[in-house]
Amino acid sequence: MKASASALMLLLLSGCSTPSDGPAQQAQKGKVGPAHSLSMEQLCRQNAARRYNTDTRQIAVIGFEQFQSSYEMRGFTPRKEAFVCTFDTEGRFLHLSMR
Repeated sequence: MKASASALMLLLLSGCSTPSDGPAQQAQKGKVGPAHSLSMEQLCRQNAARRYNTDTRQIAVIGFEQFQSSYEMRGFTPRKEAFVCTFDTEGRFLHLSMR
């Protein structure tokens, strides 16, 4: 009885230590066209400028990443307030998050 309980425990623990079959989800560089990414950047700047009460020309967009089902653009204001704009796979603006 004790041996079978030990064998069962070993079997359960070995199942936990096996590597997963699929690769982990990681960010990748965006692969959208220049015109599409430019319109996304303009939308991000407009929304950030409205949120932070500043001019769109003063908003800096510094990062662009593509995820499995969304895009993110990072940026900051002249007062060094960081934000992230999120878009769906079609490039439609979803929301602006303060970071």
